[in-house]
Amino acid sequence: MSKGTTIKDAIAKFEEKEGVKASEAEHVSLISQLPPVEKMDASLSTLVKCTRLSLSTNCIEKIANLNGLKNLKILSLGRNNIKSLTGLEAVGDTLEELWISYNKIEKLKGINVLKKLKVLFMSNNEVKDLGEFSKLGDLPCLEELVFTGNPLEESLNNTEKGYKATVQEKLVKLKKLDGVPVIRSDGDDE
Repeated sequence: MSKGTTIKDAIAKFEEKEGVKASEAEHVSLISQLPPVEKMDASLSTLVKCTRLSLSTNCIEKIANLNGLKNLKILSLGRNNIKSLTGLEAVGDTLEELWISYNKIEKLKGINVLKKLKVLFMSNNEVKDLGEFSKLGDLPCLEELVFTGNPLEESLNNTEKGYKATVQEKLVKLKKLDGVPVIRSDGDDE
C-alpha cells in the first residue's frame, strides 16, 4: 500500500498551483490529495494566516496539530475517516464553522470547546444517541446545523415528536436545520 501524502507535500502542491506561500494564504485547500492525506501533521502550524482550511476527501482519521492556526474560522474535514471530535481545543476560540459530514463520528465529546461555532455540517455520520446530540446544546452560538443521515435522525423520526421538533426543542437558538430555516411559532424567538 502506498504511503499517504503528507501535509507538507500537500502544502507544497498548493503553493505551486496557487502561486502563493501557504503561510500567507487565508484560504488553504488541501482537498482530494492523491494519494490521500492520512494525518494532520505539524506542518499545519505554518498556516498562520489561514482563516479557512479545507482538508475534505482524504483519509484523515483524527483531528490534530491545529495549534498554529490562530485565525482559523472555517475547518472543512468532510469525507474522511474521522471518528472523534477531540483535537479541536487549539481553535476553540476562533472556529465559527466546522464541516465534518461523511465521517465516522458516533460521539460528540470535544465539541464543547468550540465557543464561537455558528455552523456545524455533520450529516452522514454515526451519531445514534440523543445524549450525544444534547452536547450541541452547550454551543452558545450554534445557529445552523446539518445533521441528516445520522442514525439518530431515523430513530427520532420514529417517535411521536419526530426529528425536527426534538432538535428544535433541544437547540433553541438554532436558525437553520438541514438547510431549512427554523420557524418557531410560540413566540420564543428573540
